[in-house]
Amino acid sequence: MTVRGDINEPARPRPDLVIGREELFTEARAQLSGGGSVLVHGPAGIGKSTVLRSLAAECAETARTVLRCSATESESHLPFLALADLFGLVVDEVSDGLPAPQRTALESALTGRGESTLQRDGLALRLAVLSVLRALAALGPVLIVADDLQWLDPASAELLGFAARRLGGVPVRMLCAVRTESESQELRTDRYLRASPPDTLALRIDPLTRAHVARLLDRRGHTGLSRSTVRDIHRTSGGNPLFALELGRALAESRTPPSPGEPLPVPTSLRALVLSRLDMLSAEARRTLLVASAGARPTLALLHAAGRANAEADTASAAALGLLATERETPGIRFAHPLVSAALYAEASAQERRAAHAALSTAASDPIERARHLALATTGTDPGVAARLGDAAAAARDRGAPSVAAGLGLLAARHTPPDAAPGPDQRRLQAAEDALTAGETDLARDIARQVLSHATGPADRVRAWIVVIDAAGQAMAEVDAVFPQALADAGEDPGLLALVRYQLAWRALLVEGEMAKGREEAASAARLAARAGDRRTELLALGFQAQMETLMGHPGAPGTIQLAMREPQDPRVACDHNGAGAARFRWLIMGDRLAEARTTITALLREAQRRGMVESEVHFLRGLAETELRAGHCGRALDLARESLRLARDTGIGEAATAMFTSLAEAAGGDVDRALALAREAVDRAEEDGDLVYLSRALGALGHARLVAGDAAGAVQSLRRVRELEGNLGVVDPARGRWHGDLAEALVRVGEAVEAQDVIDVTRERALRLERESVLAVLDRAEALVRAARGEQESAERQLASAQDRLAKLGYGLEEARAAYALAALRTFPQALGFARAGGTTAPGPTSYDEAARLFRRCRALPWLRQVEAATAASAPAPPLAPVALDALAATERQVAALVMEGATNREIAGRLFISVKTVEATLTRVYRKLGIRSRVDIVRLAAERRPG
Repeated sequence: MTVRGDINEPARPRPDLVIGREELFTEARAQLSGGGSVLVHGPAGIGKSTVLRSLAAECAETARTVLRCSATESESHLPFLALADLFGLVVDEVSDGLPAPQRTALESALTGRGESTLQRDGLALRLAVLSVLRALAALGPVLIVADDLQWLDPASAELLGFAARRLGGVPVRMLCAVRTESESQELRTDRYLRASPPDTLALRIDPLTRAHVARLLDRRGHTGLSRSTVRDIHRTSGGNPLFALELGRALAESRTPPSPGEPLPVPTSLRALVLSRLDMLSAEARRTLLVASAGARPTLALLHAAGRANAEADTASAAALGLLATERETPGIRFAHPLVSAALYAEASAQERRAAHAALSTAASDPIERARHLALATTGTDPGVAARLGDAAAAARDRGAPSVAAGLGLLAARHTPPDAAPGPDQRRLQAAEDALTAGETDLARDIARQVLSHATGPADRVRAWIVVIDAAGQAMAEVDAVFPQALADAGEDPGLLALVRYQLAWRALLVEGEMAKGREEAASAARLAARAGDRRTELLALGFQAQMETLMGHPGAPGTIQLAMREPQDPRVACDHNGAGAARFRWLIMGDRLAEARTTITALLREAQRRGMVESEVHFLRGLAETELRAGHCGRALDLARESLRLARDTGIGEAATAMFTSLAEAAGGDVDRALALAREAVDRAEEDGDLVYLSRALGALGHARLVAGDAAGAVQSLRRVRELEGNLGVVDPARGRWHGDLAEALVRVGEAVEAQDVIDVTRERALRLERESVLAVLDRAEALVRAARGEQESAERQLASAQDRLAKLGYGLEEARAAYALAALRTFPQALGFARAGGTTAPGPTSYDEAARLFRRCRALPWLRQVEAATAASAPAPPLAPVALDALAATERQVAALVMEGATNREIAGRLFISVKTVEATLTRVYRKLGIRSRVDIVRLAAERRPG
């Protein structure tokens, strides 16, 4: 129990440090802030107490009295113990106001003196608890925090429930946690809800994702773990944070990491959770469960085939002890928690494990599984076993399971004699390449480093160097020292040189920022690979060359794409994110062929997913999202972008690029603040990696987000850097980043119309040469604003209407809606925009924003729709702010003054009225002069004087 202000508590956990619970905290905060109560539930170790403490720390700030209790199983039989914890230190504060029978019964229950029971003093005790809570609430809000509600003694639970159901509008909130071990037990949360107020919200705490487990381990100091190890920890822990931390600690304390195919070491602290129940099984039943734990997908049929004749009875007894799940949605056998299987396997001796695997090596129906079990049942080198494992790895690769193939390849290397062909290092390198395909870059790099530590053959060494370079991803600058070593090992061999030259092409682009040099290196790599008969490397090099030529506006791009798509093709390169298919997609989308681009990228994504090519999947999800965004399907684009970002964060692949594009999707159809945060993250990552290519894209996303947020000056700052970077990179095609119209528009808003026209003129010349129709239409939209700034209102309106029509015909829904919005704003606020008709003619009156709103709604472009709604409200007749003097104000000046009265800043006014900050400042200067006042404060004062009453 804590009375606010009376006790100095230890440091409270910060809610922002509770990993993976953001949505839960949002729901809980909303419920608690409205005066409601919350019950969180989930299995042991899932983080209920951490969440409870964090929420209580927040709520305690607004509560006068905080009452706490935390029950334990060993004390659950003691009556009124929880009640004593809650009321023991505060009852004296209000007991004098209780009726004598209530006071006597409560004192007896809290102190243990006397023989108070629910049967004898039930009514008096119930009313006493209710009276105490009402009396405390009369002094200020009350918060009750109860952890481990399942161990609450029945008497206290009954009394709390009675009071909770009768508190009504009394300011008493309850924040409780209860353990629910399985999904079926969640149905019994109503039992605990009966001890809470009627409006209590029950929230389940779900397991952490793999990315959240990685963050948790990193925060607790387990920073040296590979992604494959984190994956194993996540799988074994079931996403339980307590279990994950214990497994991470066990790995840190282990002298030798587990070999491929072996489970993680399970610490004694976790084994103890299940060993007591395992000890209750018969020896035969335990052996049956061990076979099940060793199998990938155990079934009763598999156990019978493995020699477990009494499998039904053995699994039934295990289920009765809670070791196996009782819900049978599938015919398979499922452990109640992955940790049960891991602890069972960890407790078995090496001989017992080998026996289980030997039985499964003949019982399993899948040849891949049979090979894996044979390897784990065999000790020492064995060429036959190695060959079977190599075949199994190839089968897994063909099935689209590269991660499985990598594990099998490492097992094959372990059983391969040194003088065999292929040798152990060749098998290891194949495993490393499979790991790269699966997105397990840490594992791939570790394998390659191991090979380089002893290999002497040039082919093995160059192949290992390529793995190291590929594992670096966009951060290629970090492995810059590798290239001279790789070239030295390659010597004059054209096949090996082709491999290195292809990587040098990427280095020229990412590290040096030179597209032309990258194109030359790629062309050289393609020629060398053709000489060596290495079609795979030749195709990759041609694909890279085609992408560079497309971005550079090189006339040879279509020819290079056709060359890269000739037969024979390598099926894995065909759906690789650096292959000819990806180059063709980029060429299509930059050429406004959206329907073909969507068909192409959808097919590439489907094949990459089928083959388990994780890095390509990240790229193609992003590409499909880009296609949908161009077409104005903002909701669909946002869903795809978020899915891509989740996968990128989970694997550590392409995080900067994916954050960059997700920022664009958020700015179009999601949340502008999130768009800004993601864009800044992308900029920081690109700068940290030294990645000039994605730095320009990230800055483009940041500039766009700033423009949507109404920060035109910030947009100009970011997009000017993009212009400089792309000039240095050699990017000629304006369809690459499509930032030019945003820069021109932002420049108009800050009063730099001359520079805006320069941007438009330079970009238009390139777009005309390359026939980029959508870019030309967007440039016309921006140029219309420049013309309006010069006073050419009618021509500006005609140009905007034309741009809107052309964008609609091209299928660019969002850009079409933006043109409609600009046109409505131009017609509604020509003077506020700083635009006046040539010759001093009268500007038109207010025009409806309905068309823009309809188009944005069709696109699900929520941030833009909110701007339209704000502009619509601003265009309504403004209420007079003062009795007489406001007659001297023009309509635009009244609009600005009305927004000042609402408390809007100059930047917010600019964003809502679609004008520049400089225009707002000039308008306010005129308002001050006409009203005879000096500041914004005087406008608010005049408005207050005008209000009735």
